[in-house]
Amino acid sequence: MTKIVIIGAGFGGIAAAVELLKAGYDDLILLEKADRIGGVWRDNTYPGCACDIPAPLYSYSFALNPGWSSRFPPHQEILAYLEECAERFGVSGRIRFGTEVGDAVWDGARWTVTTTDGEAIEADVLIPAVGQLSRPSVPHLPGAETFRGVAVHTAHWSAGVPIEGRRVAVIGTGASAIQLVPAIAGRAAHIDVYQRTPPWTLPKPDRRYGRARLAAYRKMPSLMRASRAGTWLLTLVTGAAVTGNRFADRVVRGISHLQRRIQVRDPELRAKVTPDEPMGCKRVLFTNAWLPALARPDVDLVTEKIVAVTETGIRTADGVDHPCDVLIYGTGFAATEFLVPIRVTGRDGVLLEDVWREGAHAYLGVTVPGFPNMFLVYGPNTNTGNTSVIYFHEVQARYIAQAVRVVDQGGKPLEVREERSDAYDREIQSRLADSVWVGCQSWYRTASGRVVTNWPGKAQEYRRRAGRLDRADFH
Repeated sequence: MTKIVIIGAGFGGIAAAVELLKAGYDDLILLEKADRIGGVWRDNTYPGCACDIPAPLYSYSFALNPGWSSRFPPHQEILAYLEECAERFGVSGRIRFGTEVGDAVWDGARWTVTTTDGEAIEADVLIPAVGQLSRPSVPHLPGAETFRGVAVHTAHWSAGVPIEGRRVAVIGTGASAIQLVPAIAGRAAHIDVYQRTPPWTLPKPDRRYGRARLAAYRKMPSLMRASRAGTWLLTLVTGAAVTGNRFADRVVRGISHLQRRIQVRDPELRAKVTPDEPMGCKRVLFTNAWLPALARPDVDLVTEKIVAVTETGIRTADGVDHPCDVLIYGTGFAATEFLVPIRVTGRDGVLLEDVWREGAHAYLGVTVPGFPNMFLVYGPNTNTGNTSVIYFHEVQARYIAQAVRVVDQGGKPLEVREERSDAYDREIQSRLADSVWVGCQSWYRTASGRVVTNWPGKAQEYRRRAGRLDRADFH
């Protein structure tokens, strides 16, 4: 029986495990460095943390949940949902917690995975599912080490972070910050929000689910399918707006403009929060509370560049010292550094970090030439800027199950042909070169400008292309 090691027990790793178990491959383990499953939903516990994709779509298609409390549920509900899925589908007992992978080496026939504790684990198939949002990014600010207050990244939040009555500095205006600031405004004595570029925002069509709706979902599960389909249709509109449809772009931009006009009465503040970059080049953010929070008298939006962190606060380029007791980095993740810090060695001793030196790439985002029997979940160019990434995880999980079947039946390693992978990468990068994502610097791009995270087309295209493994693509 083919032995399988999955690295990571977030949504991607659980999806792969469920699909492989369904296909009859039960000689598998999941190695999870933390003491609980969940990935980003385990790590991010800051106030206000919630899903920004509607729950009917941000869930597995094979495990629709009739118990969501709202359309955009908080992080603890999503984490509980994932844990319930892992238990229901027989994955929980196959997870080894507190097991961090240091390196993985292909010896010509099998993978040897070595943990940071020195344990060696052999496997026929290696499935890294560590995700793109697993390593927090903290900017290198002069003097940061001298700050005498509390400094924390949103992904390292703890219940002990002092907020009540404190002066708080929040660096960043991305997806985490726009949830955090409204949640702590009014609790903190004062909040300074440091903005480099204003994000595009849209109203968040959130609503609580009443008892009647939840009862109907339990009695008639087909209603959940209808809700999921409706949500999918909405994402097609936003997806069209960021992938080149001019009419959809005008509509979505108009809604965003109207939101700023209604929620920000002060012309000076409205100018500060008006984006000057193409819509979609960074993630478009859904919120009803962000702009009103910035308009509060106890919240200031600072657009001057940060030049240093002092013992007591932050100094900006205009020479002003802004005192704070708590410094919060809402600065996102090192999304372009796939698999870091795991060291992966493939055929003939080639290092994956060398292959990816100019930017990560993989055929269908799943498999890399020179690395036989290794299949990625949430690999390069499989992120989506407008719909549920779990949809992509499921497509990849089914593709991987097909690959494992070929390995199991053929008894030989499976390695994607270099010419197929190179042609695919040229196509993807050519399409991305004309995309909105090259319009600004973001976590989608490397320092050299290569877009390594996002898929350039619609989700349906990815499902069509990765829905069936073509053996001609492989040695």
